[in-house]
Amino acid sequence: MKVTSITTQSRMRTVLEMIKFEHSVFALPFALTGALLAARYAEGQAWPSLRQILWIIVAMVSARSAAMTMNRIADVSYDRDNPRTNTRALATGALSMGFAWAFTFASAVVLVIAAWRLNRLALELSPVALAVT
Repeated sequence: MKVTSITTQSRMRTVLEMIKFEHSVFALPFALTGALLAARYAEGQAWPSLRQILWIIVAMVSARSAAMTMNRIADVSYDRDNPRTNTRALATGALSMGFAWAFTFASAVVLVIAAWRLNRLALELSPVALAVT
């Protein structure tokens, strides 16, 4: 039981490193500032509710996770040859390409769900956010 726990923690740490989760945390104030500015200038719009803020955070983190994973997938052959990046999870095989593709797909699905929960415009624009990743 202890070995499984360590393996799960290690894999989670590897995934968080792959997507640079700490950068997502750093980007949160920018996403939330955008929401506040949009609410401020929208006619008859109240400040975002706690529920909306939660979905904005989920959408931002999932979009960034999908984008970072796609970047890692696209660069894996370069990462293997570059001494600075040859220790990344996909380059070393710590995470498989299949896992990376599944994680990208799951992150994209979470983004679409979060956009749907926010409003219709966010849902309609979510494919654009995914396309530019």
